[in-house]
Amino acid sequence: MSELPGLPDLWPNLGLLIMVTFAASLARGFSGFGAALIFVPLGSAILGPKLAVPLLLVTDGLMTAGMIPAAVKRAERRTVLTMAAGALAGVPAGTWVLRSLDPLTLRWSIVALAGIMLVLLISGWRYQGRPKAPLTVLVGLVSGVFSGAAQIGGPPVIAYWLGGTLPMPVVRANVIMFFAISTVVAAVGYLFNGLITAQIIVLAAVIAPVYGLGAWLGSRMFGLASERTFRRICLTMIAAAAVISMPILDTWLRGG
Repeated sequence: MSELPGLPDLWPNLGLLIMVTFAASLARGFSGFGAALIFVPLGSAILGPKLAVPLLLVTDGLMTAGMIPAAVKRAERRTVLTMAAGALAGVPAGTWVLRSLDPLTLRWSIVALAGIMLVLLISGWRYQGRPKAPLTVLVGLVSGVFSGAAQIGGPPVIAYWLGGTLPMPVVRANVIMFFAISTVVAAVGYLFNGLITAQIIVLAAVIAPVYGLGAWLGSRMFGLASERTFRRICLTMIAAAAVISMPILDTWLRGG
């Protein structure tokens, strides 16, 4: 796709980008989050973070919109909106980080953040206290910063909500509704800062069908597959993405 100004020569790696997209969307459809932990580190190695992050936002926002109505009906809307209040401040701060850091520093930061989030998920740590409004807002703020900078805002939210007594379908609905709101906030910020361009829209059109298929298959697997088995598969993919996408491996990943 070198004919698009400002984009690297993507054609040799288009197949790899499509495979990454499919794996990430499977995780998204099943759990309601997780796509960024797979897509952003690897996508940043292929495209650079300032293309990969907004590309995921546009693609995910368009192709998972169908999940939102059912989620809104099932979610605890008041709690979600409380958390979204924190994201209103956090997402712009994260967007500033994405726009301001140089690409190499940003890529290493994304790898480190993905690693930290992976450790949090593997540890199984969950917030065990009763949800309180100030803490809910704070979680939304932290998640918003991570989402604005790298679209990696899921783990703090999951760790907070899974520790309570909410059934998994409600947690999943809460997550989907929350990230629908934060996606809109991030999209406005990305547009304002020139991070969503015509090139992003073209790339989104290329990978969107694959992402939509993966998200649909993942959502179909929810409730059918063993949650423990699928969780282990997702964690393995996230770990592999974080390792493979390290900048020191660029020569290998991009085929020299």
